[in-house]
Amino acid sequence: MSIFYRPLYQSDATQFIDQLITKDPGIAVRQREGRKLLWDKPVNREAWEEYRAARVAQKPYVYSTEGK
Repeated sequence: MSIFYRPLYQSDATQFIDQLITKDPGIAVRQREGRKLLWDKPVNREAWEEYRAARVAQKPYVYSTEGK
C-alpha cells in the first residue's frame, strides 16, 4: 500500500463539482453541447495539406539581425 493513500479523501474541488452535478443533472448535456460549438468541427484535410505545404522554414535563431 502506498504511503500517500488517503481512504475516501475528496478534495474541496471534487466535492463542489459533485454537489453541482447533484443540483443540476443536465449540466453534463449542456457541457457536451458547448464542446460541440467550440471544438468538434469537421476537418478539411485538403486545406490542412495546403497550409502545411505553404509553411516557410524558420531560421534556427529567430532574433538574428543578419541580412538587415
